[in-house]
Amino acid sequence: MVLAFQLVSVAYIWIMFTPDASCVSNIRKPHQRCASSTKQTRKQESRMNKDDSTKIWPLKHEQLLHIEDHDFAMRPGFGGSPVPVGIDVQVESIDSISEVDMDFTMTFYLRHYWKDERLSFPSKTNKSMTFDHRLIKKIWVPDIFFVHSKRSFIHDTTMENIMLRVHPDGSVLFSLRITVSAMCFMDFSRFPLDTQNCSLELESYAYNEEDLMLYWKHGNKSLNTEEHISLSQFFIEEFSASSGLSFYSSTGWYYRLFINFVLRRHIFFFVLQTYFPAMLMVMLSWVSFWIDRRAVPARVSLGITTVLTMSTIVTGVSTSMPQVSYVKAVDVYLWVSSLFVFLSVIEYAAVNYLTTVEEWERFKCGRKTSGMYDIDAVQAMAFDGCYHDSETDIDQTSFSLHSEEGSMRGRSTGSPCTESSQIKRRKSLGGNIGRIILENNHDIDMYCRVLFPTVYIIFNLFYWGIYV
Repeated sequence: MVLAFQLVSVAYIWIMFTPDASCVSNIRKPHQRCASSTKQTRKQESRMNKDDSTKIWPLKHEQLLHIEDHDFAMRPGFGGSPVPVGIDVQVESIDSISEVDMDFTMTFYLRHYWKDERLSFPSKTNKSMTFDHRLIKKIWVPDIFFVHSKRSFIHDTTMENIMLRVHPDGSVLFSLRITVSAMCFMDFSRFPLDTQNCSLELESYAYNEEDLMLYWKHGNKSLNTEEHISLSQFFIEEFSASSGLSFYSSTGWYYRLFINFVLRRHIFFFVLQTYFPAMLMVMLSWVSFWIDRRAVPARVSLGITTVLTMSTIVTGVSTSMPQVSYVKAVDVYLWVSSLFVFLSVIEYAAVNYLTTVEEWERFKCGRKTSGMYDIDAVQAMAFDGCYHDSETDIDQTSFSLHSEEGSMRGRSTGSPCTESSQIKRRKSLGGNIGRIILENNHDIDMYCRVLFPTVYIIFNLFYWGIYV
């Protein structure tokens, strides 16, 4: 009985624990599969790391270039001959040129070439290594600056535009994209018919000729420009590269490189905006020579208008130019033109004064001629454009009709001239208006009609012959 009970208990226990064992065996199998798959993934990653050269240890380049083993605060070959640094430049654009500030803004690619054996590394394929701006602060680079620069910056969109390329033998290429605003010492004595010579100068700030030698990498071909470079007011005639030495009394001699360019100004804009309006004002002032000398309001208003217009043109040109102490070519033309306009006003003042003196002398001497037309003030104003408020003025105005009336009397039958009809008087007056106007013009007006245009044409021939 006891034996039967023990058998039943063992059977019950075996039934109860057998599923757990199967479960445990089933659980162990996935773990074994997971472990095997993890090992396979690690093996594949190790193979990918070997095949992909970009999957390197972050500090591997520093170890490869021996950055931690050298003091890069010192130049290559310290204590020996100066390190040669080659330069080449590719000009991207000339952004602006300001006459008022006497400066220009240029964007270009600046490339440095030198050799630093401390950066050499072994390579079976002889391929170079390229880095961005993050490695620049850890190695030695030339300290080039721009002489006479006002503002400059390195472009940083989307990252700083800096490239460093190191070759296995230690040769280094350091390139950056930069914009510089520098001074240009301009000469405006021939403005706006001028040609300006500007230059951008490069020099080492700390290393003199005993430590660093700057030179153009490819000679005259080291300076390249984009074909589409154009300016609104200038035409770029020439780009050239040159070199020289500069001396500082406290630090010695330094190598200096020059980027020279010649700018010739476009004249068409200034012809339309300055020269042509000035010519028109001068010719407009000559119209007063053909207006009756008795038409005081017409001639005075015309003269004042042309003088004020010329002063506006001169002021507009002066505000857009720097305040220089010498005379510019445009100043010569504008002031001579202003002088012609001013002299036309002075000419009428002289004519008016001499006419008044002449009439006063006639009045004093009693030179009054009888038999003149009885022209009232309204009729006199109709042909000479001036109001007459006295009979004396009317008589002087109608004085020129006397000779014509005398000739008409000679051809008549000798009958006395009576008070004819108003219609006959108007016909006689209308037929002689041209002669009246000519006789009322002073001799000075007659001479100035020829003298002023002739002298002005001669001036233009000399001006454009000298400055163009």
